[in-house]
Amino acid sequence: MNVVVLISAGSEWRAVKELYPNLEIQHSPYGEFSEITLDVKHLTLFHGGWGKISAAATAQYAIDHFQPDLLVNLGTCGGFAGRVETGEIILVERTLVYDIIEQMGDSAKAIRHYTSDLDLSWLPANLPFPTRRSLLVSADRDLIAHEIPLLIEKYNAIAADWESGAIAWVAQKNKTPLLILRGVTDLVDSLGGEAYGNIELFHQRAKMIMRQLMKQLPDWLQAIKSNSKLPHA
Repeated sequence: MNVVVLISAGSEWRAVKELYPNLEIQHSPYGEFSEITLDVKHLTLFHGGWGKISAAATAQYAIDHFQPDLLVNLGTCGGFAGRVETGEIILVERTLVYDIIEQMGDSAKAIRHYTSDLDLSWLPANLPFPTRRSLLVSADRDLIAHEIPLLIEKYNAIAADWESGAIAWVAQKNKTPLLILRGVTDLVDSLGGEAYGNIELFHQRAKMIMRQLMKQLPDWLQAIKSNSKLPHA
């Protein structure tokens, strides 16, 4: 099974490189990547970069150059206080890009265009680790506190990130199976965010989340391979 793992934010990528200090780093037009073997499973780790532009470009580059049977995005997200807990791992079933403002037409139509439903029918019935199946909303910005009630009311959202919406849209266009696992590093409510103005808190928790996800990844891949439902694998 040919697997490419996209790591988006710089803090997430640094955490992975600290875990595996002997990585032989290679360079693409978009960022660093490296081959790695985890528990006899051979993978390509690829730094996808932050934001929708980098996420879309690197997802397409990875699909074109490595032709993965499975694309995986591991990373972090900000959670809505009272709807999810810090450290909870979200298995993304749907992505939605919410920061589209259409002044001449219908914003809702544009948002629907970039909404992706992930086909996860190839996952085993019994997942190797507890996760929260959910929608993840994306924007090229951190959560704005006063917008949270609307995001909850309109989309039933529980968490947000910067990249998942772009990665999922590109993977869907290429018919490439995609697994997105994002861990909640910090909580935001209508009064603000616990990591706002305290980026070190995010860095510390991002390191914890990435360590957990990378440690769990071989078991996810083994469960997927054993299930034998992944197309083209």
